Parts: sequence; C-alpha cells; structure tokens
Amino acid sequence: MAIYLDVIWFLNFCIDLFLLLLTGLVLKRKLVKWRMITGAMVASSVIFLVLTPLSTLYYHPMFKMLFSIVIVVTSFGFKRFSYFIQNLLTFYFVSFICGGGLIALHYFFNNEMVILNGVVTTKSTGFGTPISWVLLIVGFPLIWIFSKKRLEQIEVRKIKYDEIVHVDLFINEHYLPIKGLIDSGNQLQDPITRKPVMIIDMSHLQDKFPKNMVHLAKNPEMIGDPNFPIGKEWEEKLSIIPYRGVGQVNQFIIGIKPNKVMITDESGEELDCSNAIVGLNFTNLSSEGDFQCILHPQMLIQGKKRLA
Repeated sequence: MAIYLDVIWFLNFCIDLFLLLLTGLVLKRKLVKWRMITGAMVASSVIFLVLTPLSTLYYHPMFKMLFSIVIVVTSFGFKRFSYFIQNLLTFYFVSFICGGGLIALHYFFNNEMVILNGVVTTKSTGFGTPISWVLLIVGFPLIWIFSKKRLEQIEVRKIKYDEIVHVDLFINEHYLPIKGLIDSGNQLQDPITRKPVMIIDMSHLQDKFPKNMVHLAKNPEMIGDPNFPIGKEWEEKLSIIPYRGVGQVNQFIIGIKPNKVMITDESGEELDCSNAIVGLNFTNLSSEGDFQCILHPQMLIQGKKRLA
C-alpha cells in the first residue's frame, strides 16, 4: 500500500495548528504567528519519525511528554513555570476534547469494517478512507468551534456578576478612571461589528468630554448633521447603537470606540478589554454613586491578560 506522506503531514500540520490556536484562545495568550506556525511544524514533524529506525520512540510515553513540552515552549515561550504548566495542561485538555470528538464521530459513521470468516478487516488506501477525510476536513473544524463555544460558556458561568471593578478608560486624549459593574443583563452589542457595548453614566462624566460630544450624546439624531461639526478625531470613532428597554420603544445611543479599556478586578488581575464600544447614556446607573459604568460580560471573556 502506498503512503502519501506529504498529504498526511499537511493534514497533521493543520490539526496541530488549530489545537495550538485553541489553547492560546482559551488561555487568552497573545498569539504570535511565527510561533504558532513553528510549533505546528514541530508537532507535525513526528510523522517523519515513524519512517526512521527511531520509530519505537514514537510509542514511548516519556517521549510523547517531552515532545509535547517542546511543542508548547516553541509555541508560547517560557516566561515562568506556572505559565508553562498552564499552557501544557490546557494543550492536553483541548487535544483530548477535539481528539475524543473525532474518535466518537468516526465510530458513529464508520462502515468500512467488515468480518470475513470470523476475522475483522478494514478497507483503506494510501490516502486514507473517504469517511476519515470527511471527518477530518469537515468534522474537526466543527468540533473545534463547538469546543471553543462551550469553553467560553463555562467561562461566562465563572464570572462573578454584580462585582464592581476598576476601569481605566482612554478615549483620544481623555483618561477616565471609573468604577464598573459586571452585569449579566447587559447584552448590548454593536449591530455592525458585534462588539460588546459598555454603558457609561454621562450625567456624572459629561465634564470629561467636549461640549459638542455631550450635546450629541443627548441628541443622537444630530449625528452626521453638517451644521453640527464635532471634529474628525471624534467622528471616526462614532457609531449608533440601537437598544430597547423594558416597556420602551426602540431608541438609540451614541457609541464611541475607545483607544484602550483596562479592567482590574478585586484580585488585582488586569485585563485589556479594548475590543468594545462605549455607549454614552444619561440615565443614572447608581443612585448611590457606587459605579459609573455597566460592563458587558463578553468583555471579560475576550479580554487579554496583562502579564507581570
């Protein structure tokens, strides 16, 4: 039987790359393209080992562990021991999830195993069975997406809602150190970019913004009015966010793309949550003044940890 090694290697390279990407996304690591590609190449190179006199190493558990360590260090680097252990264990975890899903699908759809004279036989070619290729090409991306979504849902449940955190908000030359409430009820998103929207209380923060922006936030229907200039540096960041409260008709608020949003929780951990929209709202969010903004929970899921 002919074995098409280049095809098998490329398939393994793609799978290893997806596993490393999922590991980085779960841990919110900063993904470096050349590291990811190099790590996937190192991981897929084990295919060539099978054809050498050292093929017995491939089946030894100690070699597999050392090889996975090399893959993880190549892909994510080594900053400290706890950082490395997190990467390694999460790499194993996502590999088991995706690999187990593929095995389950394979046995569910597999019909190429037959019994002849009491002997179990299979049909295969140098390219692999058609059902195997369909599962790998179609099934693996689906399992990858499914696993990513489920892990995100687990993380959502772990978020401590109704927790007040410190927020450092940067918009153009303005810096706003404010308190934010993590609210599971805030599911507001920008309709175009699908970015999560955090709501700030302009009734307490309007002195931090230019007067024309405050006026526009109070009158969102004036956006785009040539008789009401607001400056190019603000105009490029504007968006209109539709929303509807309980018992209300559809309304709009002005949204601004921030330069940076940093969130610090009670444990002192910092998250870069800049991939969001700031909604300008004049409703009093806290009668006691405990917080000045409401955070979308998706911001904490998508946020990137700042390493010490």
